[in-house]
Amino acid sequence: MNVPQRAAVIVNPSKVIDLDERRKEICELLAEADWPEPLWLTTTPEDPGCGMAVQAVDAGVDVVLTCGGDGTVMAVASVLAGTDVALALVPSGTGNLLATNLGVTRDVRAAVEVAIHGDRRRIDVGIVDGADTSTGHPGTFTVMAGMGFDAEMLEATPDTAKRRFGWLAYVAAGARKLRSNRVPMRIRLDGGRWIRRRARSVLVANVGRLQGGIPLLPDAAPDDGWLDVAVLTPHDITDWVRLGWGVIMRRGGSPQLETFRAKKVEVHTDREQPRELDGDVVAPARLLVARISPAALLLCVPPATPRPPAV
Repeated sequence: MNVPQRAAVIVNPSKVIDLDERRKEICELLAEADWPEPLWLTTTPEDPGCGMAVQAVDAGVDVVLTCGGDGTVMAVASVLAGTDVALALVPSGTGNLLATNLGVTRDVRAAVEVAIHGDRRRIDVGIVDGADTSTGHPGTFTVMAGMGFDAEMLEATPDTAKRRFGWLAYVAAGARKLRSNRVPMRIRLDGGRWIRRRARSVLVANVGRLQGGIPLLPDAAPDDGWLDVAVLTPHDITDWVRLGWGVIMRRGGSPQLETFRAKKVEVHTDREQPRELDGDVVAPARLLVARISPAALLLCVPPATPRPPAV
């Protein structure tokens, strides 16, 4: 039997077409479960959700439903990490990679059902040292952090294209960046020796699937206490095609892709490179330092076994 809990809903209005209809739908679904009227909070261009999450925690809620994209989730998760307040996902943005990796669909009713009746699972959170928090980015990630091509692609994708074409907009933007040169990078795992590569991108991931469900790091799990690292080293268009085909077909051993595991990852370059956290571009830099915070975030996930039908 579900125990009624106090909820807050944090909404990114730029990701929801009809705010009034969305509010009505979510409130009705919570009321059906005998949950009280939720605390309703809206993000702003200046605050992607951190301040709203603080309000929710201070109000003593049990669950925070995030209605937005990966950036909204990242902001809210940065506040809820280390608390016993659960995060529930109501996917509304373009990527929604955490939701995709955990099996939470874009259907609002189904997503709210997970918040009410789903299991609670503690997952890891990545922390990036020296992130530019002045821009509103909290310096944490639930999906992945990256330096190089991935951040270039994200920066080159217009919001209008994302709204119209979804994740395919990233493909079009990325295609225009494929001819960029590789960059000398040094990578250090858990304080070991420096690994030198000429790479297009380094991804430090908490989960393994990219936009479109592409399994870049199929062994990555969000609750295993490890960061999975992908070093992409394609030289030309042919290499990119081989890399993409190998990843999609799940063929291991691609010479254009190396994978590692660590609890702390340092990436250093000789000149500033674009960087991203959970799909949001942050200030470019010559250094990316990421570390894992194990079991930091309590998350609502689909139940391990289906609930029996109501009688």
